[in-house]
Amino acid sequence: MILIPRRAVLGAGLATPLLARPAPARAQATRLAEGLARAAATPGLRSLIVAQNGVPLAAHAFAGGGLDRPANIKSASKTILATLVGIALQRGVFRDLDQPVAPLLAGRIPPDADPAVRQITLRHLLSMRAGLERTSGANYGAWVASRDWVRDALGRPMVDRPGGAMLYSTGTSHILGAALARASGRSLRDLAQDWLFEPLGHRIGDWARDPQGLHFGGNQMALSPRALLAFGECCRQGGRHAGRQIIPEAFLREAWVPQARSPWSGQSYGLGWWIAEAERQKVVYAWGYGGQMLYILPGLDLTVVMISDPDVPRRSGQVQTRHALLVEAILPAFTEAS
Repeated sequence: MILIPRRAVLGAGLATPLLARPAPARAQATRLAEGLARAAATPGLRSLIVAQNGVPLAAHAFAGGGLDRPANIKSASKTILATLVGIALQRGVFRDLDQPVAPLLAGRIPPDADPAVRQITLRHLLSMRAGLERTSGANYGAWVASRDWVRDALGRPMVDRPGGAMLYSTGTSHILGAALARASGRSLRDLAQDWLFEPLGHRIGDWARDPQGLHFGGNQMALSPRALLAFGECCRQGGRHAGRQIIPEAFLREAWVPQARSPWSGQSYGLGWWIAEAERQKVVYAWGYGGQMLYILPGLDLTVVMISDPDVPRRSGQVQTRHALLVEAILPAFTEAS
């Protein structure tokens, strides 16, 4: 359970979404104005977009932000990568989610790697259950300082079996990105632009690469807040945009089913998406370091984007602050009647 004020907790469990009565227009406007005032006073928050049924009801940039300016969405990139895997499945690039990735990474697996590495599947990588020692947290610095990030991640000790407990790790996502790039014969950036953001009418900004030139699977992608909103809206509508199916609806349904649970936050994790509950509403969200957030509340037809300064110290509790802003300052405009 996330340690934020009781009323603002994003619960780890799930409930069937409840269709709340819409707040009267005047009451909603008042509530949103109050929420925006709180957002403006939130340290490190650079931009906020609140959209219902695809219509932005609030779109504001604060100090240092811009709604059309690409910003580093940090680990929210993992959700974009997971979505690309879903599209790749539909296009026949991959066979199915239970396909082992080792044959796609020939030559990248160290000779002394644990034999269990060859049992790791796409599903294990998407749900952070590869079993490999984490490269996030205390191990992150040494990992990104290595000469070959994919090889280093695959050579880590197995601390659980593939398909076991959740071990959140950017190295796991980077392995997934490398497998997708190898299977498709294209860079992750080209895939993301052609398959996803070009149809949505947006462009990707900078995206860091590893020493071998592979785009950073699961981190360091730059998107504007409006581009992230367009992605979220497409997902909220079952993968459709402007009458076209961009993302396979069946994959999104599966991605939003809990596969694992974080031992740190207690939150459920699907296939590249965090899954929670707030005010008896199902919430699926992408989460990047420093408070880069994309929230989707299907029962309220609501999509919320928050972009933050990633350099604000972790001790400021950016994630808990963003959750509280959503639950205490934004949701009342859509769940409370006068």
